[in-house]
Amino acid sequence: MLSSVTLRKRLMIVLALLAAVFLCLILRLGYIQMVQAPWLTEQAEDLWRRNIPVEPKRGQITDRNGEVLAYNGSAPTVVVIPAQVKDKEGTAAKLAPVLEMPKEKVQQQISKRALMVYLAPGGRKVTDEKAKQVRDLNLTGIYVTEEGKRYYPDDGLAAHILGFAGVDNQGLTGVESWYNDRLQGKPGRISFFANARGEEMPKEDDEYVAPQNGQNLSLTIDKEIQTFVEREIENVVAQYNPDGVMSIVADPKTGEILALANYPTFKNGSYRSYPQETYNRDLAIWKNFEPGSTFKIVTLAAALEEKKITLQDPFYDPGYYTVGGRNIRCWKAGGHGQETMLDVVENSCNPGFMLMGQKLGKEKLFDYINKFGFGQKTGIDLPGEGKGILFNVNKVTPVDLATTSFGQGVSVTPIQQVMAVSAIANGGTLMKPHLAKEWRDPDTNQVIEEVKPEAVRRVVSENTARQVRETLESVVARGSGKNAFLDGYRVGGKTGTAQVAENGAYKSGHYIVSFIGMAPVDNPRLVAYIAIDNPKAPLIFGGVIAAPVVGNILGDSLHYLNVPTSKQGLAKEYSYFDVKPVEVPLIAGMSVQDAQKEMLGAGLQLKTETTGTGKYIVDQSPAAGTKVPPGSTVRLYLSDQQAPAEQKKQ
Repeated sequence: MLSSVTLRKRLMIVLALLAAVFLCLILRLGYIQMVQAPWLTEQAEDLWRRNIPVEPKRGQITDRNGEVLAYNGSAPTVVVIPAQVKDKEGTAAKLAPVLEMPKEKVQQQISKRALMVYLAPGGRKVTDEKAKQVRDLNLTGIYVTEEGKRYYPDDGLAAHILGFAGVDNQGLTGVESWYNDRLQGKPGRISFFANARGEEMPKEDDEYVAPQNGQNLSLTIDKEIQTFVEREIENVVAQYNPDGVMSIVADPKTGEILALANYPTFKNGSYRSYPQETYNRDLAIWKNFEPGSTFKIVTLAAALEEKKITLQDPFYDPGYYTVGGRNIRCWKAGGHGQETMLDVVENSCNPGFMLMGQKLGKEKLFDYINKFGFGQKTGIDLPGEGKGILFNVNKVTPVDLATTSFGQGVSVTPIQQVMAVSAIANGGTLMKPHLAKEWRDPDTNQVIEEVKPEAVRRVVSENTARQVRETLESVVARGSGKNAFLDGYRVGGKTGTAQVAENGAYKSGHYIVSFIGMAPVDNPRLVAYIAIDNPKAPLIFGGVIAAPVVGNILGDSLHYLNVPTSKQGLAKEYSYFDVKPVEVPLIAGMSVQDAQKEMLGAGLQLKTETTGTGKYIVDQSPAAGTKVPPGSTVRLYLSDQQAPAEQKKQ
């Protein structure tokens, strides 16, 4: 039998152990209460918290002058937390007339086994008045949140540049996609606490976290120049029914894209109504095709830079050039006969360019082709850019070298051609094209980032670039590009007529005609390009179909930009068959009726096209004194206030 002393000892040990355990429990409880409390509270709140998303307002997109091209309209939307609605029939009866929905449909939606339900269709993107009526009902489990809807004021203008955003505020194509992260912003939320059954917990306040709106984007494009380009494309489609059209206008000094458009095109706000390939393929940056004679600008620049030719060198064209025992014909049957190298460019004489390519050699020619940016993406800020197809220089045969020198056998994109010619226009530097001009704060509209021009590399010297520009002016004044000539502006450019290859062979009767031009030649402000795929016409030549289109784009754009006219430069050389131009009279300051009488009385064969509304002509394009072909269109800008005629003289 244990003694009392031993029992007391054992009792003390048990008590000590209990005290130790109790102390540990107190310490653990204190640790939980004092140290872990914030973490545990956060975990619990995460379990209880229910969030209703609040969309941010997507940043607006404007042109370079602040003209709004895309913006988000905010619309209230009614949502329900089904678990919180106790009286589902009564709630449905009150909501149905406000949302203009059948009571049964409302009751069906608020009875769903879901965390949150949009009351559709009557509750999606409702008016502010309806949203207030819903709030005034003060119904448990019914909330009003915000949804955004994308609007395009000039729906369809600059469609492939802008692209579009989907219903979830996500950019899907164009700059909407490329800059989605900055345009989209960050969503906010309405937070509340609910138990496991979804019932709102009492005495807990709702929390509203405001969304961060997306930044506003100003583009480099000019809405007016974009309108000129799209108007000309519409005219081409109406006249020639082509399979496709691509056009770009750029500032050669900065790489800024002032306009870019395609056909077929679409309307941004109803993109689902169009074939997927129409809005997914931006032809101006994606389509690869043989450029034809517009590519000869690269061969000419390389030959001049390497001093392989001078423009005065003599050349005889018998109508073909023999390479590797094969006669490669000139486009002109019988050839051009005795020429200088300047004549070779004016006449777009293929044998002359084959000689340039032969003198350069394949390594040197392809080195310049790469320096001008072909065979690689330009880096323009749009999705889906192509990079073209070039020969592997190690596998280039003498025939490949010959055909490449005049733009056959290689594939390029329109944007590559525009940037290559921009390098000639700006004095020899290849620029990176870009559409983003600046970013602005959505609340203050202050500029937060300005996109600077980015030079890629120097390609040729300023002297070579000047010689090429002056040669291209001669092409427009005296050669194959005469239909792009503008009285008062020095235009330089090159035509292109390329047969389309299909399944390894050239398709009979299928051509892409093009023209690329710059103006004014002595200090180019603009480079403009158009390519027309498979036009339906009796005469399919770039100089006949594409050149006058670029002439119209350049003429209207230079006038709009207030670029002064000049009497310098080469005069247009008329052949026996050329139609002599007529001089545009001064009609700004007159009424429309008086202007029409003036032109009719003078026997001028000119058409008129009006812009705006009003009785008086406040401006005109082309300007008074400009010489244009008979049948040309004079654009009249109207207003109700008469402008003094003398202010419109050039």
